[in-house]
Amino acid sequence: MTETTDPGEHPPSSVTMPGDDPAPAAERRGMSHSTRSAVEWVAVIVGALVVALVVKTFLIQAFYIPSESMVPSLEIGDRVLVNKLSYRTGDVDRGDIVVFARPGGPGSDGIKDLIKRVVALEGETVEGRDGRVWVDGEALAETYLEPDVTTTPFEPYTVPDDHVWVMGDNRGASDDSRRFKAVPLDDVVGRAFVVIWPLSAFGLL
Repeated sequence: MTETTDPGEHPPSSVTMPGDDPAPAAERRGMSHSTRSAVEWVAVIVGALVVALVVKTFLIQAFYIPSESMVPSLEIGDRVLVNKLSYRTGDVDRGDIVVFARPGGPGSDGIKDLIKRVVALEGETVEGRDGRVWVDGEALAETYLEPDVTTTPFEPYTVPDDHVWVMGDNRGASDDSRRFKAVPLDDVVGRAFVVIWPLSAFGLL
């Protein structure tokens, strides 16, 4: 016996129910894709901001030079990168240029961090006489100073443990350890290691 198909019947795949419109479904799929893309972009932006915050907080931070205290090594307006891990993994060395919390807190100018050069280390006795800096009785060779720069006299001072004595390269225009004495290592933010702006001054410190 031969099977026959009623001409009025339609395969289930071709059945269209009343009110069933494929267009809205496609639109809903499009909206879902757009929403997913937006969420992905938000996640990327938030992730980038988190990474930038972590880098700034724990690794490297840019600092602006607001004064002439470090001329000629650093000029007003220079921007430097500071390595915040330097002294977590190593010791402070004489000659390092460091950023540290301003003793006594931010000044009237609003500046809360200073940048100076490490001149004497813990346990050393530093003194200013004859226009030069002396450390443990020996005149310090400061090749980073301008030839005509002299240091005003100051009394011998023995740097306490876990402290450093810091001074600006521009001795006549620097508020430094000659006034506020040694700086606690806990107040040192990190070591400035490169000038990134202006481009003409780009280079390692």
